[in-house]
Amino acid sequence: MSDDASQTQQPCPEPPPSQGGQTTGTPPTQTPAKRSYWAWIIAAAAAIGCLPWLILICMALVGISVGLSGSDSPSKRGDQIALIRISGVITSGRSMSSMFSDSSTGSDDLIDQLERARKNKKVKAIVLRINSPGGSPAAAEEVYKELMRIRRAKKPVYASMADLAASAGYYIAAGSDKIYADESTITGSIGVIWNSADMSGLFKKIGLNPQVIKSGKFKDIGSSNRPITAEEHELLKSIVMDTYDQFVKAVAKGRGLPVEQIKQIADGRVFTGNQAKQNKLVDEIGGMRETVLAAAKAGGIKGEPKVVEYQRRLSLSDIWSGESEAMERVVTRHLIDQLTKNSGSGLR
Repeated sequence: MSDDASQTQQPCPEPPPSQGGQTTGTPPTQTPAKRSYWAWIIAAAAAIGCLPWLILICMALVGISVGLSGSDSPSKRGDQIALIRISGVITSGRSMSSMFSDSSTGSDDLIDQLERARKNKKVKAIVLRINSPGGSPAAAEEVYKELMRIRRAKKPVYASMADLAASAGYYIAAGSDKIYADESTITGSIGVIWNSADMSGLFKKIGLNPQVIKSGKFKDIGSSNRPITAEEHELLKSIVMDTYDQFVKAVAKGRGLPVEQIKQIADGRVFTGNQAKQNKLVDEIGGMRETVLAAAKAGGIKGEPKVVEYQRRLSLSDIWSGESEAMERVVTRHLIDQLTKNSGSGLR
């Protein structure tokens, strides 16, 4: 055999192992898995942070679009029925609408809508669609007075009750020429209430000792720091009864009934639509369509009436302000509810 043949196919010797059990060589290529993981986390955090703003922008666009396409714009022609909705708690000031809290209807907005409908010569009648548990007596009084002015101007005002039209909701309805309710509508609750929670026992338990400095003995009336005195009770009762008398007189005037007849059923009780009709608190049993048709007839509209919905035009600042205030109310209400179920004081 030749020397060349004897030297072929010789195995290469393995390199000796390095000390410490470690091997040498090119390190493995690093995968981007970790980088992708953190990128997803950052992207998700950014999306969550932007979400509230995106929601607010969308809500603003919807509000603006509703405002731009508002049915009460001057471009609309022909005889019309103005539809004004009253939903949620009735408050003084502006209406509130929020994803974080229940909506409310403000007296300022209602009066503005009623004035626009009253001044519009194309509007031959007004229909109120009420779905409210009640609210501020002062707010209801302001709206009621505006309705009575419209009635004196000989423009028909009809009220249509939905699921609920109680307390301040009924106060407003009483200002209408005629009231329609469904058979199962809950209405009535003619009365006034003042709630006050005495949490002095709880404060004593947890070692809380409130310190109050006041200019007069009645300045902290209704405070949760202490029970009300007999003298304070009489003072609060006089406020409640004075407001109650105003409520009863307004209902009697609006319904064309004697005050004493209203007082017999004005003890806070609620009625179904059928019961309310029997007690002359509503005029007819019927829904929204029946109310609109009756209002159209009273306004001299022939054929199918054109319904124009009057509403407040919301701006982005209105929505932002509403969401902020709603969140504050939700948090505050939650904290108070943890202490007592009968929280706060005030008139309803």
